[in-house]
Amino acid sequence: MDLILCHTTADFDALGAAVGLTRLLPGSKIVLTGGSHPPVRDFLALHRDEYSLIERRSVNPEKIRSLTVVDTQQRDRLGKAAEWLDLPHLGEIIVYDHHLGQESDIPATRSHISSVGAATTLIVEQLQQQEISLTSAEATVMALGIHVDTGSLTFEQSTPRDALALAWLMQQGASLSVISTYRDPGLSLQLQQLLTEALENLEYLCLHGYTVAWVTLKTDSFVPGLSSLASELVELTEIDAILLANEYPLSENDSRLTIIGRSQIPKTNLNLLFQLLGGGGHSQAVSLNLRGVDSQAILKQLLDGVKAQIPHPLTARDLMSSPVRTILPETTIAEAQRILLRYGHSGLSVVDAQGQLVGIISRRDLDIALHHGFSHAPVKGYMTTNLKTITPDTTLPQIESLMVTYDIGRLPVLENGQLVGLVTRTDVLRELHQQRDEDGGGEEVQRGKSNINLPQLQNKLAPQLWQLLTIASQEAEKRGWHLYLVGGAVRDLLLAETAGSLMIKDIDLVVDGFHKSADVGAGVELAKALQQLYPAARLEIHGAFQTAALLWHKDPELDSLWVDIATARTEFYPYPAANPEVEASSIRQDLYRRDFTINAIALRLTSPRSGELLDFFGGLLDLQAKQIRVLYANSFIEDPTRIYRGVRFAVRFGFEIEPQTEEFIRYAINSGVYDRTSQENSRTPALQTRLKTELKHILEAPYWKSALQLLDNLGALQCIHPTLKLDGSLLRQLRLLERCLRRFDAEQTLIHWQMRLEALIAHLAPEYRVKVAKNLQLQEDSILRLKNLVQSFSQVIECLPTLQRPSQIVQLLRQYDLPILILIALQSPRSLRHQIWEYLTVWANVQPLLNGNDLKKLGYKPGPLYRQILDDVVAATLDGVIKDKTEAEEFLAQHYPK
Repeated sequence: MDLILCHTTADFDALGAAVGLTRLLPGSKIVLTGGSHPPVRDFLALHRDEYSLIERRSVNPEKIRSLTVVDTQQRDRLGKAAEWLDLPHLGEIIVYDHHLGQESDIPATRSHISSVGAATTLIVEQLQQQEISLTSAEATVMALGIHVDTGSLTFEQSTPRDALALAWLMQQGASLSVISTYRDPGLSLQLQQLLTEALENLEYLCLHGYTVAWVTLKTDSFVPGLSSLASELVELTEIDAILLANEYPLSENDSRLTIIGRSQIPKTNLNLLFQLLGGGGHSQAVSLNLRGVDSQAILKQLLDGVKAQIPHPLTARDLMSSPVRTILPETTIAEAQRILLRYGHSGLSVVDAQGQLVGIISRRDLDIALHHGFSHAPVKGYMTTNLKTITPDTTLPQIESLMVTYDIGRLPVLENGQLVGLVTRTDVLRELHQQRDEDGGGEEVQRGKSNINLPQLQNKLAPQLWQLLTIASQEAEKRGWHLYLVGGAVRDLLLAETAGSLMIKDIDLVVDGFHKSADVGAGVELAKALQQLYPAARLEIHGAFQTAALLWHKDPELDSLWVDIATARTEFYPYPAANPEVEASSIRQDLYRRDFTINAIALRLTSPRSGELLDFFGGLLDLQAKQIRVLYANSFIEDPTRIYRGVRFAVRFGFEIEPQTEEFIRYAINSGVYDRTSQENSRTPALQTRLKTELKHILEAPYWKSALQLLDNLGALQCIHPTLKLDGSLLRQLRLLERCLRRFDAEQTLIHWQMRLEALIAHLAPEYRVKVAKNLQLQEDSILRLKNLVQSFSQVIECLPTLQRPSQIVQLLRQYDLPILILIALQSPRSLRHQIWEYLTVWANVQPLLNGNDLKKLGYKPGPLYRQILDDVVAATLDGVIKDKTEAEEFLAQHYPK
């Protein structure tokens, strides 16, 4: 006999899962181990005969072959049937459950436990895999199980898997009329009487904007359906959490206590509290049964636990953007529109000369004024003056209420009468959306904010680096600032797989202190404080960009580490390829100014929300999808070096450039904007020094060939010069260059990335080479080499074919250093290249068979003649005239008689 066991007081999820299992395990029987919920009891009164149900008392334990337990992992929830788990002849014990994080005391041989809204969903998925069809009665009770346990997909533990399971059950013929009848059957007469009693005796407390209620009901015996009563109380009173206790006697000296818990408060987990006392369930819906205990002491313990879990509500200080872009009432409509364009805002705050807020003007207001030809009118005639404002301590629920009540898209934040921030509808929606994502426990990564496993990330990082970050966060906290690890360091941490070994050499930290009215020098101040604690670090301050850097060089612990510390800022490019103009701003604006979504992620290091990951632009999703996606359309027009960075990241990580991003790249290149801006502006750093920096990163990396090929495919080599293409000739030259560098510079006395760049520039027409080299601000020796390349190449190409003896070739080529000889060889025909190769490998290394001491012994007087003699000896050796020391001495006697 194969049995399927439902827990005591079976609900529709347990029954539905059990019914589905009878199709997966043909011939098995369902046992209700101890009663059922009233709706289940009423349902079975009509439909019992349609399912394979048997009474517990009719089971012969000797004939049980296997047990399958549904919707629980605790043996004490199986009543007396739990004794069967210890039968020695059992072949198998299987558990199906959806309550994660519970310690099971059932000796299961197989377990199917997954984070879904209903255990029935797990059974449906297996039925679908095995292509098993259901009867309408089977589909109906299974659909009831999912509906009731997920609140018809409205409870926070609901998942897309539950929705797909319900859809399949509807296809199998689930009866919607039966489901609607039993899903919410209403309260029994006894429960209605208890509802009245509970409403009269309900006690409340308000904490952090949430309302928690509790009540104890004393009855003469067990009352079925208390969970329905708890849900009804939550709905009627609009409380956020409830603890409903029911105490009834078992005997004169014994009693039983049942407690039902329900919570709609984000980030609370009642399951953790109830498990400590032997109960359990979901994070938001739990139950507990105890005997012979002090009911009030237990209730107080649980209540204290709920209070401790209630999160501090977010306030305007946490949500607001700061500082706020403001204008004066006399600002013209046209100027206000220009400011909106520059900063990408949808509205501006208007303040008077004393900094007092007097109005707000939106983009729509400006558009209407411009449409009617009032570009020169002051904004004071169009701004909204009937303002609703909030303080930094206004809570998120209060902010949401104001926005809904008054249909307001932005709320200014005032502190002591001064404008310190702005909360927009987008800020609120993002936060509410994120809360739903976190509380739903979904497995997909969502945009916005999320709390990651900080210890897990910490374990990936070298301990000395984590200690540095900890000290930096403590220093920031002392000053009331937020500190974030941003950009590539966060990306690399998320991508890293090994523990304790990641030694990031370049770290970016961002200080966001405007919620405490910190000035623009917050990043510099923090860097100075850290330098006092790490005196081995060198401090550099870049005032124009409000950044500071700490540099270690071959430190015994931190090696050669570079830590950039900046104040959160926004930026604006006055023209394409220029250096950006920066202004202090918030962390959100700071992330928005970055290049790609995978680099626009921030990890908060400071309390109380350390470990919070800020991902406003979907960077985590793009990391999962292995794609490079730009943040906004004009990004490449503003800064062409982002094209090179995107290519570098794509090749380095094996990612793809997202199709829309590739379109933006090609549009920027083909638009001709880089040529125009170079002609109109004397300084275009993004096409000069910053471009050289990106080329250095690419050309010194092991993947440089693949990166160049991708740049060429995108047409991006035009940023170096419009005529530069990676054609067959240049590819051949680059392959030859690598052979030369491996053969002639194994110890890397030359700068290899620079040689590769010189080879690229040397492939251009001669008239462009020096201009490109100067534009990229190469070193003087590189510029001089490229300048002289034409003359040097011509001299070699003309003279070398006419020379017959090796000594003549050596005399010609030794006037050139190795770098220029390599560049000449790259562009030479094979025959001449062979001679240059032989010069570098053989002839240039030939030493004279005699030295100065030998000449002195032979009676030659020291002087300038020595140099001439030795050169002639080398030439004779090269040409095969002499082969050993004796012949060398004879050569001297003949040509330099004493």
